[in-house]
Amino acid sequence: MTEDILFDASRLVSRTERSSPTGVDRVCLAYAEWLLDRPDVRMIPVRSKHDRLVAVDPVWFRDSVRQLRSRWSGAVTQPMPEAASRLLDALNDGGPVARSVLSPAPAPDVGDRNAGRRLRVWKQFFRSSRLSELPAGRHYFNVGHTSLNTPDILASLRAHGVDTVVLLHDLIPITHPEFCRPGDGDKHRVRVLTALKYASRILVNSRYTAHELMRFADQEGLEAPPIDAIHLGLETGLVARPAATPTPRPYFVHVGTIEARKNLAFLLTIWRRLEEMMGDKAPRLVLVGRYGWENEAVLDHLERSPNLRGLVHQASNLPDSALATLVSNAQAVVAPSSVEGFDLPAVEACALGVPLIASDIPAHRELVPQAELIDPLDGLGWLAALERATLKKPEAPAYRAPTWDDHFAEVARTLGLKPAGA
Repeated sequence: MTEDILFDASRLVSRTERSSPTGVDRVCLAYAEWLLDRPDVRMIPVRSKHDRLVAVDPVWFRDSVRQLRSRWSGAVTQPMPEAASRLLDALNDGGPVARSVLSPAPAPDVGDRNAGRRLRVWKQFFRSSRLSELPAGRHYFNVGHTSLNTPDILASLRAHGVDTVVLLHDLIPITHPEFCRPGDGDKHRVRVLTALKYASRILVNSRYTAHELMRFADQEGLEAPPIDAIHLGLETGLVARPAATPTPRPYFVHVGTIEARKNLAFLLTIWRRLEEMMGDKAPRLVLVGRYGWENEAVLDHLERSPNLRGLVHQASNLPDSALATLVSNAQAVVAPSSVEGFDLPAVEACALGVPLIASDIPAHRELVPQAELIDPLDGLGWLAALERATLKKPEAPAYRAPTWDDHFAEVARTLGLKPAGA
């Protein structure tokens, strides 16, 4: 017997032209693939429009999911992005390079290309139609924080007897608004309140996120629905370790959006001191990620510090294959974040068998306790750890990576769905 399940595809529909995903994008794609692949489920993709759900063309959506997987995983037929080639060339050269920032320069027609992408995205939004009536499905999945800006959608689904399942990734805009855009805290507060009041069940990615959510509900005087902490799975392309190819000069890698909560201005201050202490023996640092909010201090370091020129590199839009190669050959991955809900790059580094030096925060203590954990404000501790790891690459302890199979088996058990293969 086939069960109808509504899947909120709003976020993926808006990402069809993106060349590389965020962590939340990866989760949305994994859930879409899981539901599409289940023989006992007819997944009905929907999106929000004017505080209502509209149906997305299922054939087009299935094809879009396949295309996103191919593009984001870096299929072998894809050419190496220019930024990745320049970055690998620089790391394989023992001498200095001319620039510290290796993002590709905008092409002259970038405005036209962006306009074309926006037009295609808008056309994709029109590949939808009004739902004449809600299907008789038992579940609605919302795993991308979309469609939670008003209670109307969840309340309507609940009124029609649909179990509404919401995945919340973190409460950082509420608990740490200083790291987010002005106004993001208020917006996220509405989303979380909507989930607490109208969701049948809330999934979270860590016990830390569950703790923060329950504390917030208590502060608001709300009785939370059932909350299940289920660790996220990893992409297979990021846990198949490539062959090691040591570079002439040791380097470390940070993966993640370049934004204030990642504590990268602190890290670059440490790197400047490493250069002063070690001179030509100082390690290189690679920052892999898009620019986010409140990154002016990081840009000042990258663009104006002569000590970091040729020592710190930055690139974005790397396919998984290039990223796995880059991370695998690093002395260690560094993750000095001030706060995280679930730090995917840190978990991926451990899954690849790469040493991890990370901040001593609740999410890291829960997810990667075997890493070298240092207080995110302990400059001398970070300096000493990085110097040691430069002179001798640390041994990475054994680590069992969480898998999507594990994650979805637990989700299915929690929701009363059939186990895989049953």
